[in-house]
Amino acid sequence: MSSTSEPDPVPLQLAEEVLRHIYGDDFKGCTVSMDSVASIIANGIGQQQRGANELIDLYEKLVEALHLLSNPPEAGKIEPVEWQKFLSQRLDSIHALTTKTMETTARIRPKKSM
Repeated sequence: MSSTSEPDPVPLQLAEEVLRHIYGDDFKGCTVSMDSVASIIANGIGQQQRGANELIDLYEKLVEALHLLSNPPEAGKIEPVEWQKFLSQRLDSIHALTTKTMETTARIRPKKSM
């Protein structure tokens, strides 16, 4: 959190809820400040948002690449053998893109607890 901007109310509300859950409504025995707990929560939210932004960027790049691959070749008569080669190359490219995307999202995705 920046000292020049207003604190985000969501982390402060969550911090208050956490401390109330631990110490009760009177916060008796609480030795930590709500701001310090809110800072930890805000950092966690920020990390989650950055991960979501990375996934959105990846998605946009994937869609752009697939769109480019979906364009037909330049106009003109193409022999069947050339069509086969053209389509094979496109499918290989699509496969490589989707494989890379699946590998990347698997690394970013939070691990499921059992």
